[in-house]
Amino acid sequence: MSDAVIPQQTETAHAAGWFRRAVDSDLFYSFRRSKLTMLAAAVTLLFFLLAIFASVLAVQNPFDPAQLQLMNSRISPLWTADGQSPFLLGTDEQGRDVFSAILYGLRISLTVGVLGMLLAGAIGITLGLIAGYIGGAVDAVIMRIADVQITFPAILIALIVNGVAKSVFSNRLDAVSMLAVLVVAIGLSSWVQYARTVRGSVMVEKNKDYVAAAQLIGLPAPKIMLRHVLPNTMGPILVIATINLALAILTEATLSFLGSGMPDTMPSLGTLIRIGNNYLFAGEWWIVAFPGLALAGLILSINLLGDWLRDALNPKLR
Repeated sequence: MSDAVIPQQTETAHAAGWFRRAVDSDLFYSFRRSKLTMLAAAVTLLFFLLAIFASVLAVQNPFDPAQLQLMNSRISPLWTADGQSPFLLGTDEQGRDVFSAILYGLRISLTVGVLGMLLAGAIGITLGLIAGYIGGAVDAVIMRIADVQITFPAILIALIVNGVAKSVFSNRLDAVSMLAVLVVAIGLSSWVQYARTVRGSVMVEKNKDYVAAAQLIGLPAPKIMLRHVLPNTMGPILVIATINLALAILTEATLSFLGSGMPDTMPSLGTLIRIGNNYLFAGEWWIVAFPGLALAGLILSINLLGDWLRDALNPKLR
């Protein structure tokens, strides 16, 4: 029995040691010193929690037409003279509760943003590792492709990918398929930053002694790149990923606002802003104002975290 207890005690000790090192690290110390960063982290976490628990917090499911009533359309926010319970932020032209629509739209926007950022990271990190480690003609080809792509705005590339997908699949794209198309469009338009940054870091790391030792004992190149070189380039990657998350969410909102993103039946924050913009000059400002504020708050909080992470991981600023 004592033998069974010892491994559990060892695991607990390792977990406690890891937690203690994390709390005592320079990164956490820098985080605690910045009240603005702590506020940004709290706001970002709040947005993610609201998206995760949208089905619990929402008054209605705005994606379910059976729960919508046109008699409840264009009701002003609850604190105004014409407000009605339980519509805290009012309703839109379809009778959707704006607060519920924001919660579900936030879920769509964050899903597309996170998946798009991960896809862009996977493509960019892979190509950057190959270009930096192998070099030569492979490096030249990958970097020339990156140079050509970086001359075009990311939103233009996303629009091209989106348009090609719609022309190929015609009207057979449902809301879930459209979400997948947006993820691919954002991923293909945002990988260049990862590739260029990782390539530069790899070109520095591959000349160090630990890489030469790994090559000397016969480790294959993929194992050296993934197990030894990649962990030493994670600092810049984390900074780019944080900032690109905000850019991915903003790109999806822009595509949806232009009518090339999520449909009205499954709206993201960008779609809600596009719908509300049609009623702004009719005096029904709440339909566009609250989704716009939610999107602005989300982008701002993520960007503030990215700025802090960039400064905290920069050895010249320590």
